[in-house]
Amino acid sequence: MFSNILVTGGCGFVGSNFVHYVHRNHPEVHITVLDALTYAGNLENISSLLSHNVDFVHGDICDDELLDRVVPEHDAIVHFAAESHNDNAIVDPAPFIRTNVEGTFHLLEAARMYDVRFHHISTDEVYGDLALDDPARFTEHSPYRPSSPYSASKASSDMLVQSWHRTYGLRTTISNCSNNYGPYQHVEKFIPRQITNVIDGLRPKLYGDGLNVRDWVHTDDHSSAVWAILTRGRSGESYLIGANGERNNLTVMRAILCEMGQPEDAFEWVKDRPGHDRRYAIDATKLRTELKWKPMHTNFEAGLRETIRWYIDNQQWWRPSKAVTEQKYRAQCR
Repeated sequence: MFSNILVTGGCGFVGSNFVHYVHRNHPEVHITVLDALTYAGNLENISSLLSHNVDFVHGDICDDELLDRVVPEHDAIVHFAAESHNDNAIVDPAPFIRTNVEGTFHLLEAARMYDVRFHHISTDEVYGDLALDDPARFTEHSPYRPSSPYSASKASSDMLVQSWHRTYGLRTTISNCSNNYGPYQHVEKFIPRQITNVIDGLRPKLYGDGLNVRDWVHTDDHSSAVWAILTRGRSGESYLIGANGERNNLTVMRAILCEMGQPEDAFEWVKDRPGHDRRYAIDATKLRTELKWKPMHTNFEAGLRETIRWYIDNQQWWRPSKAVTEQKYRAQCR
């Protein structure tokens, strides 16, 4: 068991939910959150936990001097920090290479220097995509076939982690997770963007034909899986996290509209983005059998209903980002 963990990117969506999960379920564990507070990081996400066995350090994971001060105090690093929005990566991939590749390198070197357990948060997007009529799912043995600057940067960081384990014997694990949903997700992402558009009386937008399939997992289930891998996973191994939540984007859009009292066709079709993957699907057998993990939020509609309620009840949280996000999308469509 770990007594002091460093969580990078702990003010972002999945990172902050993990901090809340550990604080709620393992209050004896001291957590230090290291976050650069870029546009997607929000200190409000963890503000209620500060001084309650949770500390915050504002800084960049590429800053070696900072890492030399922070890392030695901890016995594990859980690395969430990443640029993650595909639309942004298409417009400007440079920040994705710096944070996701270079940042992971700097953290690995610090973990190696101070012999700190390292868990790396990755994505199923490193495997590319599957055809809509393909019965297969991704497994830990699926070949890497990234198809976007974002997924290529995450594949690169995965390979760095794998090589630091093999070459230096660093105690590492990797988790590749499917699409998360839940509270604290930035309004640029698919589900919160549609929810907040409906709240504001705007017509939601749907890329392409809407048949792209994503494998949805509630962020609380992601957090519990990461904790299981961190504390019980075998060093050098990768584990895929999924909850059998495959749905296409059109189905999710209609579910949001229905839940919010709108006609199911009350949205606009927009031009598809370049390189848009068709289908993701996770086979989490290894995680379920080896670590005895199972998701608790297996009813997607109920989880979506709770998520919609959170955005309705927490408009002061997302409104500062909403106008900027929509202006950015309008500029990209010109």
